[in-house]
Amino acid sequence: MSDGIFEQLFSLFQSDGPINWKLAAEVVKPVAGTAAPIEPGIAEEYQELGRTAGLRLETAGPFTPPGFGDLQPVDRRTWADENLQSLRYLFEPLPDKLSTGDTADPMAQALGQFMPSMLGMQVGSMMGFASQRALGQFDLGLPALDQPGRYLIVPNVEAFATDHQLDALQVRLWAAAMESAHQMIVNVEWFRSELLARVDVFFADLHLDTSSIEQQLESLQGEGGLQALLGGEGELAGPAMTGPLFTGPHQADDAAAIQALIAFVEGYGAHLVRRGLGEMMPEIDRIEEAQNRRRAEPTEAEEAFTRLVGLDLERHRARVAQEFCDGVVERWGEERLDAIWDDPQQLPRLDELADPIGWAARLL
Repeated sequence: MSDGIFEQLFSLFQSDGPINWKLAAEVVKPVAGTAAPIEPGIAEEYQELGRTAGLRLETAGPFTPPGFGDLQPVDRRTWADENLQSLRYLFEPLPDKLSTGDTADPMAQALGQFMPSMLGMQVGSMMGFASQRALGQFDLGLPALDQPGRYLIVPNVEAFATDHQLDALQVRLWAAAMESAHQMIVNVEWFRSELLARVDVFFADLHLDTSSIEQQLESLQGEGGLQALLGGEGELAGPAMTGPLFTGPHQADDAAAIQALIAFVEGYGAHLVRRGLGEMMPEIDRIEEAQNRRRAEPTEAEEAFTRLVGLDLERHRARVAQEFCDGVVERWGEERLDAIWDDPQQLPRLDELADPIGWAARLL
């Protein structure tokens, strides 16, 4: 029995890159569950709603159409498989940017060699958790830069409508519109470089927490630990993190810069959806309120990310960001709000999300 376990693990733990994506793909499986294709009639309805949302937002907003194809209505497992690497921009730089400590320390060297597999397990677990809760790319909390398509996780969207006693058709249209708005925003010419610059600043002071990794490695010692790592059907279940892999003397401003950008993306997206399609959704107030309640409590995926690098996404700020957008429009008009996307220097800071007058005063 142990020979088989070691053979499986030896094969999976081989990696030539900064993250073991093969291992991540195996860890995703038991969390995301078995693939269950969407019923064709439902899929067709979602795609039609996606086309409607895209056209309305192109007319209502300031963005150049990104040229994306039809919206993809998928199940949890399909979404996890196809979007596993949608956040690779965030994780792949970690091994190169972060110090493993004393390079003469054999333990530090060993941990550095194991890092691709450790990150693969953590990323796989995180995306598996996300597949159980996220409604689409727009609902991940972190922008999905490396996946240009529009996706909605149909079982989660339907459950969201049912759990909050909302009209299913309106929720589908709202989700399709939010997904379309998200893709338009992340395809703004300067957005990727701005986000990566803020992430780079935050990650600059991080270092590998060898004690946390040693504890996780110790939990795998012996056949019992290895069997626990392997699922019932030969599938991997990533080890639960008991502490952060990376720690550092974070500056509050570094975290705030990322939190402000994430909040503004979500808040502006919600504002644009209301502007372009609000009249088609009589229940939009209730839908947004339900979404705000969901964002108020971090998901397992968000908590896993926080444990990994020590960054709390604080997605509840999206509601404040939407109110910021409403305040700017009320005082200075829609054109002034949309002009923010002309230049990243116009983006509001975290404290300015609750103070649009202060934001305007800084720019003037």
